[in-house]
Amino acid sequence: MFSNKDEFKEFFLKRLESMCGKGFEQSTKRDQYHTLGNMVREYISSKWIETKELYRADNKKQVYYLSIEFLLGRLLGQNLLNLQIKDVVEEGLKDLHISLSEIEECESDPALGNGGLGRLAACFLDSLATLNLPGHGYCIRYKHGLFDQKIVDGYQVELPEQWLRHGNVWEVRKPEEAVEISFWGRIETNYTNNILTFKHVDAEKVLAVPYDMPVVGYQVDTVNTLRLWNAELAAFGPDQDILSYKRETEAITDFLYPDDTHDHGKILRLKQQYFLVSSSIQSIIASYKKERSNLRELHHYVAIHINDTHPAMAIPELMRILIDVEGFSWEEAWEVTSHTVSYTNHTILSEALEKWPVHLFKPLLPRIYMIIEEINERFCAELWERYPGEWERIEHMAIIAHGLVKMAHLSIVGSSSINGVAKIHSNILKNREMKSFYEFYPWKFNNKTNGISHRRWLLKANPQLTALITNSIGNEWVKQPEKLIELRNHVDDPLLIEQFANVKRKRKEILAKKIAEKNGIKVDVDSIFDVQVKRLHAYKRQLLNVLHIMYLYNRLKEDPNYFIQPRTFIFGAKASPTYYYAKKVIKLIHSLAEKVNNDPRVSQVIKVVFMENYRVSLAEDIFPAADVSEQISTASKEASGTGNMKFMMNGALTVGTLDGANIEMMEEIGADYIFTFGLTADEVLKYEENGRYRSMEYYHHDQRIRQVVDQLTNGFFNEDEGEFESIADSLLVQNDQYFVLRDFASYIDVQEKVGIAYQDRVTWLKKALVNISHSGLFSSDRTIQQYAEEIWNITPVLQSNQK
Repeated sequence: MFSNKDEFKEFFLKRLESMCGKGFEQSTKRDQYHTLGNMVREYISSKWIETKELYRADNKKQVYYLSIEFLLGRLLGQNLLNLQIKDVVEEGLKDLHISLSEIEECESDPALGNGGLGRLAACFLDSLATLNLPGHGYCIRYKHGLFDQKIVDGYQVELPEQWLRHGNVWEVRKPEEAVEISFWGRIETNYTNNILTFKHVDAEKVLAVPYDMPVVGYQVDTVNTLRLWNAELAAFGPDQDILSYKRETEAITDFLYPDDTHDHGKILRLKQQYFLVSSSIQSIIASYKKERSNLRELHHYVAIHINDTHPAMAIPELMRILIDVEGFSWEEAWEVTSHTVSYTNHTILSEALEKWPVHLFKPLLPRIYMIIEEINERFCAELWERYPGEWERIEHMAIIAHGLVKMAHLSIVGSSSINGVAKIHSNILKNREMKSFYEFYPWKFNNKTNGISHRRWLLKANPQLTALITNSIGNEWVKQPEKLIELRNHVDDPLLIEQFANVKRKRKEILAKKIAEKNGIKVDVDSIFDVQVKRLHAYKRQLLNVLHIMYLYNRLKEDPNYFIQPRTFIFGAKASPTYYYAKKVIKLIHSLAEKVNNDPRVSQVIKVVFMENYRVSLAEDIFPAADVSEQISTASKEASGTGNMKFMMNGALTVGTLDGANIEMMEEIGADYIFTFGLTADEVLKYEENGRYRSMEYYHHDQRIRQVVDQLTNGFFNEDEGEFESIADSLLVQNDQYFVLRDFASYIDVQEKVGIAYQDRVTWLKKALVNISHSGLFSSDRTIQQYAEEIWNITPVLQSNQK
């Protein structure tokens, strides 16, 4: 149906009539989207089935990637690109006077993620399929995702995401593969013939029903699977309150990251996490047993990867199935489990290293708690043998201590591999945050620097730049992104520089049009597009960016002769619904935008834009248009970052601290091609250790700091004077945990260098091209190849026509 445009048109019109029950003339854009989407999924299906059959026949090891998030983005355009049928479809639709881009706008972003963690998982799936590696994802089918962000009077308002309102053309429901999940109840033990058995009784049952989505590789026949689990009603007893049971069941798969400030929310999060791992592990075991009978060899054929600590209960759940269902001894089950599971750590922030109160965990998941308790007892016994009498060390390393279950400790003890996601992050894990575990298990720890899918963030998001690169160095880089380095040989070519300037301007015009439509703000496409888009968190320091803009505003108001290169500051971010500080920063950005954009003189030089409801499809317009990439986290706090790589790949220059993958980017391109500032990670960690940082000293000794901090509470903004008091308090009363004031002067200096550098347009564009040429190192293909070879031990499975 996609062999040529005439055949496509014939199939499309027939399918539209049969699906929608109306003629083409009466069809809507949404009718046309659903028709095309179903045609593409049908086209994928044969490859999908062939891939599954090939995996069964080939008998090779497969990896299952468990993640609480998969931030996929829209799939129609990506699937058309990967299947190499985009041109045929676009030409056929054009003959029918239909715009493919308009049809794509009918597709909702799947609400399965929030930020970098989920987008990384999506990029990894793309790379696994493209590299013909047998790897699949497991996640929850959130009905409402995180939330739809609306800005009302400058405040974030959260509305349920309605991504499933019109259905999801890519998913296939598999009710015959549903499994039961047990909560609450109690454990009965029985000791017969020297065998101890466990039975979970009086449990509340929930049905986990899988919805499978195809993951299409680029220019290959491999189609892997993302399995999403939906919570549905299982059999219920006569004494149950059916309405309450229904509400509690559906709540499990309603929202990503439910509010856990109270016990009810903590229990719901725990339910989500166990729901994900229990359904996934049961599914993996069932699939394995269809082909093989010996579960003692599971780790030779299956790798289970836990993406951060959310799926850490995969370890005790696999133990439960092996012991309670399959009759393994503890030692046999531990041997298999500890060689099957691997773990990626994504943060050193203590609040993100999950710890669950025993008084909530134990009654909700009684058997899982028993198993974790036994893992802890045996681990502590090992520690005692190694460190006899060192009670403090053992207490620190224990999985259960002080009434808390520590999920990071469980993940380390039960995994064969623990990796960080950038060199500096992995070193901090080994030498500081997890030093005691590294000393005990040095062979387990390694680094896998993150990467991004250039197919999504360059080929799809920036076709103009893609064409320019291909015209310059050929198309081998598309399959081998490391060959982007060949572009460096051409960065002095005046024609290439001119063409790149035209591409960048075109992308800035596209974004400027969107800003005008969505925000009602007219921005200067010749200004520097200075962009900070990412999750709103104190350590990412959107506040530092804001205070710098306030400083520029003050200079422009005070000195009529003060010159800066015109700049458009663009923000995009969601704040967690319960994160009071982060929501205040969003309000501050909007109050600043109101003041700056309505000032007759200042607005001629700078504009401030906040783009509502930041998501993948919006990011695809933002990254190609950026001139400056703000990567200004407090050094040591950002594990890696992936936005930094997306900006780099699209020709933006980085303003960044020496944190996360910024360091490896600088090492790759050279210090002259990145703007660095601020404290180093070692300096931050020393401040934290010795407690000698005093933010008030910077406030008193730097008039620029004093002015902008005072403006938070002195009526400078047309708000109640207490509106931003909590932000001012975070800087002065709470001693500025993330060193915003300490890095303020350095940030001003580096931003002045950016403005001066931008005036030399040819040199700036050359530097941008150098960044692009080195970005291939940060492809997720490289990252996944390292995971495959060094952790999972999986190899490509090729179709017969690819061998």
